[in-house]
Amino acid sequence: MTQLAKRLKELRIVSGYNQDYVASFLQVARQTYGHYETGKRIPKPETIYKLAGLYGVPVEDIMHMSIELDKNIYYDSPATTESSKELSEYLDYYSNPDIRQKYRHNTDIEKELLFYFNKASLDDKKELVEIAKIKARKNTKNKE
Repeated sequence: MTQLAKRLKELRIVSGYNQDYVASFLQVARQTYGHYETGKRIPKPETIYKLAGLYGVPVEDIMHMSIELDKNIYYDSPATTESSKELSEYLDYYSNPDIRQKYRHNTDIEKELLFYFNKASLDDKKELVEIAKIKARKNTKNKE
């Protein structure tokens, strides 16, 4: 069992949840969640983010296993970090059915690029396009 799997099981037990509840919260099959706890599957980043929200701990604490849990202590919600705010915005953006439909054929990296591109100013967008052109030309030359 991986450290992440152990941490997920520990967080669930300390929180008093069963696997059915957590799976329902994540909108996955109970068997899928069970595989997260046994280390047979690794949850996607957005799933880890949701679990952090459910358990009231920062994503970093789940990934780095840097906290010790005590069943007798109430844990306040963690302070939101800049990266967790961006991840939340990203997940909200792609939770919109219209956006999801529009970008359904894009890869995850393309979706991430489009998300941040849409947040940039017009001048920054022009600069990013020029950078992409330079990178594409460099890539083409390296293949020749």
